Amino acid sequence: MSSPTKEATAPYRDADLPVEIRVADLLSRMTLAEKAAQMMCVWNEKAQKLVDASGAFDPEKARAAFGHGNGLGQVGRPSDAGGGIGPRASAELTNAIQRFFIEESRLGIPVVFHEECLHGQASRGATSFPQPIGLAATFNPALVEKLYAMTAHEARVRGTHLALTPVVDVARDARWGRVEETFGEDTFLVSTMGQSAVRGFQGDASFRDHTRVMATLKHFAAHGQPESGQNCAPVNVSERVLRETFLAPFEDAIRKAGAIGVMASYNEIDGVPSHASKWLLRDVLRDEWQFQGFVVSDYYAIWELGYRPDTHGHFVAHDRKESAALSIKAGVNIELPEPDCYLHIEELVREGTLREVDLDALVAPMLYWKFRMGLFDHPYVSLDEAERVAEQPSHRALALDAARETITLLKNDGDVLPLDVAALKTIAVVGPNAHRAMLGGYSGTPTYQTSILDGIREFVGDRARVVHAEGCRITEGGSWQQDEVVKADPADNQRLIEEAVRVAADADVIVLAVGGNEQTSREAWSRVHLGDRTDLELVGEQNDLLRALTATGKPVVAVLINGRPLAAVALHEEARAILECWYLGQEGGRAVAEVLFGAFNPGGKLPISVPRHVGQLPIFYNYKPSARRGYLFDDTTPLYPFGFGLSYTSFALTNARVAASEISRDGHTTVQVDVTNTGTRAGTEVVQLYIRDVVSSVTRPVKELKGFAKVHLKPGETTTVTLPVTPESLWFYNIDMERVVEPGEFHLLVGTSSQDADLTRLTLRVTA
Repeated sequence: MSSPTKEATAPYRDADLPVEIRVADLLSRMTLAEKAAQMMCVWNEKAQKLVDASGAFDPEKARAAFGHGNGLGQVGRPSDAGGGIGPRASAELTNAIQRFFIEESRLGIPVVFHEECLHGQASRGATSFPQPIGLAATFNPALVEKLYAMTAHEARVRGTHLALTPVVDVARDARWGRVEETFGEDTFLVSTMGQSAVRGFQGDASFRDHTRVMATLKHFAAHGQPESGQNCAPVNVSERVLRETFLAPFEDAIRKAGAIGVMASYNEIDGVPSHASKWLLRDVLRDEWQFQGFVVSDYYAIWELGYRPDTHGHFVAHDRKESAALSIKAGVNIELPEPDCYLHIEELVREGTLREVDLDALVAPMLYWKFRMGLFDHPYVSLDEAERVAEQPSHRALALDAARETITLLKNDGDVLPLDVAALKTIAVVGPNAHRAMLGGYSGTPTYQTSILDGIREFVGDRARVVHAEGCRITEGGSWQQDEVVKADPADNQRLIEEAVRVAADADVIVLAVGGNEQTSREAWSRVHLGDRTDLELVGEQNDLLRALTATGKPVVAVLINGRPLAAVALHEEARAILECWYLGQEGGRAVAEVLFGAFNPGGKLPISVPRHVGQLPIFYNYKPSARRGYLFDDTTPLYPFGFGLSYTSFALTNARVAASEISRDGHTTVQVDVTNTGTRAGTEVVQLYIRDVVSSVTRPVKELKGFAKVHLKPGETTTVTLPVTPESLWFYNIDMERVVEPGEFHLLVGTSSQDADLTRLTLRVTA
């Protein structure tokens, strides 16, 4: 090992030098073993190599594992050490691990700590807000940016540098268990929310104030439409569909928001797994888009290029060594989560399968961002600051705002909502999701959580009696981490249903909390930990509970908690009102109560179509003209369409007009429409702009979302919404796979949802 004095004077140590010079100098000093070490990570192996049973740093373990002085690239999820540690302990641990690698490796290269931050950092004491599918329902990019900036701050002060978020997969199959992690089915909406998330995480990417972290776009690419709806299955789409639907959110997040990290996806496209795809990771990502960041593997995905017995394999590699060669040649900078296939790097270079210069090209970007993050110059965090930031009341308030805006009113027969507390003596809160604080997948353990029952009791106080019955169970246990999923016993559920009917007998209204849970929709990460479904109905005896309660004659108001769209036709037919809540985060119970009793007027919109049943899939709104001819004995329309959501007030959209009805291919125009609150309550409306290319060289969707604006209006108030139409709104990949705007006629459709009845059509002509 070189002496500390010698390395202390090296140019890469000089904070005044340009980062590019520091990277070049450091790289020139690194041995092959040190380069290979930068391409590896430790996660669960922390327990054997870095921490003791309580989650504290263990220097003896560290020296035994890393005494070679070669260093390490990343450490995964420090907050889960010892079964989960809080803000101060996390900061203390990351400081200790960082100090070890800086002081006891030859070149003193700091490590990057990564964490899951899907809807708040997945750790103890972090703020938890709605799942991304719920955030998409807000149609509020500014709110999304604030939430991820908050998450970045909470994570950074604990020592985190890289968030494995956002998910910018376009979800095209509701059977897939990871729908909740996405921003929905529409490319434009996913792209818009994805950019906001990246800007929230990274800010201006200067990282000067040490409150931001690097974002990781995932999963690259087309993970959201797996064959048969099964996680990690092949994705069989054309290059045109791939580029226009699935790659577009990644390209926008990189070109427009500057995303630094990209995670390759488990699936294959056209027979090539993403982790082995030179076309995807080099030709498109780096050469076409000029991506300057780094690609991380999904967990254990490089191993899966061969065969991973507990889940699956692609069988494009004989063994882990060959898997490593394929991924490195494709352009995967670092293997997550453990040293596995990349342990063969040195051997592959020595035998000539890989060139050291190719490693240099993959290591350099990771060093670059370690310098840009300030890790060489300011590697440690304040324990007091970590604790202070985690307890910010403003973070809880922001999570509440997000939960409120997520809630989407799907049905409200007879204006049964909002409920009038003064007119109610007894409120029955019933259902398997009534008294569970559910957060969904990739969640931490926030300091505060509230159930729907808790929220209602807190809101109502002593103004009415609140009674409760479980009604039925969906599964036994219900934990996201629990591998085996066991449906609740129907006989036990029948007894619970009978009890619920007795409890609700004297109620004036029944709030029925049903849907799914963290087991019935989740990431299927192995053969024994599944989460994809063949059926989208309510699981178990929930419909029996619904029918038993509606038979009492009491009005039933349904609250859906779920991670994917549910084909709950019976609920649609029998409940008087329905609130779609997805997973609302730690403030869910309070937000639901405020909406139920009118303290907040719901304004959410569906970010994904809700099917009538699984036989309609795929059901996304922007289908091709030949795709919905009709079914024998059934309907082609969704139960609820994309972009749909009601309010406690009413809105009128009038005087829709286009500023210039004829433009050139590179021209711009705007669509304007006057929006008036014609009801008696203040509320929000989301004005949506869809575009259709009427005749084109290749088939185009019947409509595509290309703009939206969320407005808040008082009763009687009117505002004018202006939505831009640019070449980007009109272009597509033509017959020659060129991205162009073709001259001709376009329909501009402006309204309040994707269904034709809610849209006004204007015409735009584009000239050559």
